[in-house]
Amino acid sequence: MASKFTQRKTRFVCISDTHNASPADGAFKLPKGDVLIHAGDLTNQGSLSELRKTIDWIEQADFEAKIVVAGNHDITLDVGFYAQHGLYFHNQHPQSSEDCLQLLKTSPSITYLDHESVVIRLAKSDGPRTTFKIFGSPYSPARGLWAFGYETMQQASQLWNQIHLDTDIVVTHTPPKYHCDESKDRGAAGCEVLRETLWRVRPRFAVCGHVHEGRGAERIRWDLEARNIRSKEDDTTYWTDPGKDNKKQSLIDLTASGDAGLENNGAHGNEQEKLLHVSEQDPHKPPCKGTSSSRTLTSFKSKGCHSSVAPSSVPNAYCSTVPTFPSIGSRPTENVSLYQSTVSGHTVSVPTGPESAGFATQGQGGILLSGRCDMEALSGRMGRKETCVINAAIKASSWSDKGRAGHRFNKPIVVDINLPVRADPADDLSDA
Repeated sequence: MASKFTQRKTRFVCISDTHNASPADGAFKLPKGDVLIHAGDLTNQGSLSELRKTIDWIEQADFEAKIVVAGNHDITLDVGFYAQHGLYFHNQHPQSSEDCLQLLKTSPSITYLDHESVVIRLAKSDGPRTTFKIFGSPYSPARGLWAFGYETMQQASQLWNQIHLDTDIVVTHTPPKYHCDESKDRGAAGCEVLRETLWRVRPRFAVCGHVHEGRGAERIRWDLEARNIRSKEDDTTYWTDPGKDNKKQSLIDLTASGDAGLENNGAHGNEQEKLLHVSEQDPHKPPCKGTSSSRTLTSFKSKGCHSSVAPSSVPNAYCSTVPTFPSIGSRPTENVSLYQSTVSGHTVSVPTGPESAGFATQGQGGILLSGRCDMEALSGRMGRKETCVINAAIKASSWSDKGRAGHRFNKPIVVDINLPVRADPADDLSDA
């Protein structure tokens, strides 16, 4: 029987921006894997027939878990947007957002993430039996009349601050700024606030799409010691696709047996940390003891660089919903949390939570004991040194290209990575 800390290779097949294309029509082939991730733009305009066609082939695909988020073109899945602008797209045949959403929410094999997190535990006896926490979101910076758009930096911060720091994999439709986001007509089209959030979370890898020309992968090494520059990066290495213009897979090997194993141990925080809850209404009341914050747990070229929808069930896999922080516009008013961390024999307390890391320290590296750094993001999490950003856009040409001759498609990107194995699935369910 495996130890709780055993790691095992898990294979992810990543796709995005299929825009109604499918393996059935010969646009691309799906390699074998354990988990399928689709990072949005399943359709061109989100009609029920478009969605049904896409969901049908995803459901038929042979993966133990299938993670799907929407994109700006899947307009019916953004209920508020479609209620206001739906007739602009479907004036002859209005669609039902509820019917479209139900296709995904009631799918027996798809986990649909609408700006939320879930813990996936692969349980097939002949599979890797690994576990990981994944966050998925359809949002992207607004451009034109499309769904799931946000306009301001403040809106972006409110959105991306909801990603939990113990997240292993982040799936967003938009890329982060300056990584896999180069567009011929828009330059760097990604989101800067998302990039800054990735510095804080430092997931093992992040999957995106949206910018078709940005398809590829970059491995970011984060600078966790810089005291004067926020969200600083130490280095970026650029992936060379081994499957370009041949029959090989587009493989990224992040395991220790690959060209260079990913330097990210997925640490959830200092094992000596204790989460203390302090009432704002009575600042003189001594803190009461809370729960521990710690949880059980291929060729690149280098260049220095600058909703609350419950996910669908996953057959043969244990899947438990993780509540997100309050939605946009809300702010906790009753309680704030403190980490009490023992560092080099000294005890330091620091506020935690999406609203607690003040602007003066959020994204700031440095010495933990000084209190002048982002302690929530750093304390006990220094092993999260690298993140691989993957733009998995399938459609290489613009979605609006007419005629089969104008369509060009990329291969899915295959990611091999070591993840923790749980010895007993019953134990997994007890600590969700």
